[in-house]
Amino acid sequence: MAKQLPAHRGRSYKIKKNLFSNWQLYIFLLPVVSYFFIFHYIPMYGVQIAFKDYFANLGIWGSPWVGFEHFERFFSSYYFWRLLKNTLVLNLYMLVLFPLPIILALAFNELRNGAYKKWTQTLTYAPHFISVVVVVGMLVAFLDPNTGLINHLIRALGMEPIPFLTSPDWFRHIFVWSGQWQTLGWSTIIYLAALAGVNPELHEAAKVDGATRLQRIFRINIPSIMPTIVVLFILNIGNFMQIGFEKVLLMQNTLNSETSDIIQTFVYETGILQGQYSFAAAVGLFESAINIVLLITVNQIARKVSENSLW
Repeated sequence: MAKQLPAHRGRSYKIKKNLFSNWQLYIFLLPVVSYFFIFHYIPMYGVQIAFKDYFANLGIWGSPWVGFEHFERFFSSYYFWRLLKNTLVLNLYMLVLFPLPIILALAFNELRNGAYKKWTQTLTYAPHFISVVVVVGMLVAFLDPNTGLINHLIRALGMEPIPFLTSPDWFRHIFVWSGQWQTLGWSTIIYLAALAGVNPELHEAAKVDGATRLQRIFRINIPSIMPTIVVLFILNIGNFMQIGFEKVLLMQNTLNSETSDIIQTFVYETGILQGQYSFAAAVGLFESAINIVLLITVNQIARKVSENSLW
């Protein structure tokens, strides 16, 4: 009679056996794991300066601990609520437009004219390859109150020109919709790939039952790509507080700072321009903590509601 191994020794034996039998696969995985460990995990030791008064001559380890002093300073500062409000409003504005790539992908999927479909797809993909600097340059050129094309049209209609780029009321709309113009087509690619995997027999059966095209979109296409939609939504939530400060910084000026000041630009200004490394690290850590909490919360909700989640 064969001797039975304890449970923990049995698992250990299975892991070793799996490692030896699939060692080639683990070799392929090694560069990726090394990359994340070297460039994403090792630098994390620098996060501790958020709890220290960092001095370059003392180094990260030698600088004195101050606990949550920098966090308290940020929370009690007069600009805290403005930064938080602007960051949240801008992110919520972009999140509300999350369905747009899905709608566009469903529209592309219904196009039957192949040449027209390729032409429209190329047209919507193209802006993705334009750099942010060029996009902001185009905004400045088109929206200039004196020489911009848009204001020329407004004058032609008998109205007063609008100072789009210096008005706090216009900043969010220009930022969000120019971002949509640049990324909308590119964002449809994943949804189109998911739609390509929908079983055509489902559509054939629905046609036999008399379903219209709109009914097939709502009853077959959208449920079929729902796992993809949920995963991408969770990923978007995971980056909720990270807007991409480069574009904000390029569009920002003293006249629109009331709505354009966000946490990321504040981190850049205090950390890089003013050299307050510990304070900037504390603010950045606060932002990352919010992202992690949101990611875990939404992931849990999605898993319970739709049984689709990241983990």
